[in-house]
Amino acid sequence: MPAKLQTDGERPVLRLERRLKHAPDKVWHAITDPAELAQWFPAKVDVELRAGGAIRFTFPGEDSTTTGQVVTVDPPREFTFVWNDDTLRWLISPDGDGSLLEFTHTFGRGDPAIAKLAGGRTAAGWDVCLDALAARLAGQDFEQPQQWHERMVSYVEEFGLADGEVLDDGTIRFRRDLGWKPLDELRPLLPDEPGWQLVHDPREGTRVEFTEPAGDDVPAQLARRHEQLDRLFAATHGVTLPGWPPERVEAVKKHYAEHPTQG
Repeated sequence: MPAKLQTDGERPVLRLERRLKHAPDKVWHAITDPAELAQWFPAKVDVELRAGGAIRFTFPGEDSTTTGQVVTVDPPREFTFVWNDDTLRWLISPDGDGSLLEFTHTFGRGDPAIAKLAGGRTAAGWDVCLDALAARLAGQDFEQPQQWHERMVSYVEEFGLADGEVLDDGTIRFRRDLGWKPLDELRPLLPDEPGWQLVHDPREGTRVEFTEPAGDDVPAQLARRHEQLDRLFAATHGVTLPGWPPERVEAVKKHYAEHPTQG
């Protein structure tokens, strides 16, 4: 099941499910044992498997370790922990001869609107992790994908994270997550015109923001800037996109005309 982006109060929440042909005990072992986690989780994990225990993450190529806290340990049903103010919850239920794994990632850090921007990147990442988990449980090899651009774009568009908005003062604004790429690497990719800004946050990553006064034809203006953002996002992944065909331009203009977004 593809990821869904929802809200809990004002906080964005990603939800993913996998139906697995394995008993809950086996799934529980795969999501809590450090040796098993090493086979599919994106970081090395050390965990004190008790409520209130520490859980530590070390990513490949990094010397530093980040530490979270275990919230719930209820084998073989629920494993929940907080990491960088985000809450990750793994819920396992019997499902016929196998299990249903329900995973939620609640973004608890910072401004909810900014945290939400990372939804496409994060959904694509967890999709791959859960695919790797399923392969591990089945005793199969798993090859990490090399092409991330299309995966992320699919979720960015599905979640509406590519859309621009018109602020109350009449300013057009776009904000797009660019992952963790260095600012020096991204600056040469920006269009050579006013209104473009790169913002880096050590916990949120890097994003691009574009603002300009709304003109006479706002849907056409939004469509033009939307296309620019799509091409910029692709370029950060080494992908060169052609210009939009006329039918795509008209479809996006129609979208903005029928569904104006107010910031």
